[in-house]
Amino acid sequence: MRKFTKEQKRQIATIAAKQDADIDLSEMPEVLDWSAAEIGRFYRPPKKPVTMRLDTDIVDWLKSYGRGYQTRVNRLLRHAMMSARKAPAKKQRSA
Repeated sequence: MRKFTKEQKRQIATIAAKQDADIDLSEMPEVLDWSAAEIGRFYRPPKKPVTMRLDTDIVDWLKSYGRGYQTRVNRLLRHAMMSARKAPAKKQRSA
């Protein structure tokens, strides 16, 4: 992240010193209808590095779609997790 200029710092300080009641929101009307809002659009869960051993043909298949195969694995696993959560609870076998 780049550093702020002196002018930017001055502007930030000016805004921070204002009380909420002093801020003019006339050009930004309050949103009353949130029906079209996208839940989680800007949320990015934290990532954790892991080591997995996958069959070669699986990795080849994932890479055949181009760059980002690890992201693709994450999406496939997330889809499987969400599907499992929606399905009726089944007794899981112990590993």
